Amino acid sequence: MKTISSLFLPSMPNSSYYGQIGEDVACKYLKSLKYEIVNRNFRTRLGEIDIIALDGRTLVFVEVKYGSKDAYLRVNKRKFKRIVFTAKEFLRNFGDLGSNSYRVDVISVSKDRSVEHFKDIASDFGR
Repeated sequence: MKTISSLFLPSMPNSSYYGQIGEDVACKYLKSLKYEIVNRNFRTRLGEIDIIALDGRTLVFVEVKYGSKDAYLRVNKRKFKRIVFTAKEFLRNFGDLGSNSYRVDVISVSKDRSVEHFKDIASDFGR
């Protein structure tokens, strides 16, 4: 049960708050590289893709990780498969948007807002 005093205390930001910060920074970064942001937070019953963007004629499905410099390591084989499944759902629903290739990237955003961009991570999972 909440007490009256607890109703007036500011709540601590949750992981979705920090995730939103990371995604905003990643979008700004991608736009600076002339990527066109097509969609954010595309969801299916089995997964979500944080950012979908066009890099020229390549459709890029981007997973954003916020936190430490090694946030990229939090994308494991299971997470990669969920991203691929969700990407296929996006393509079924919206088509390829004129792209001629696809890839999955990971962007790590550290707490100081620095960005590390890992392009085409499929090779990391034997594809």
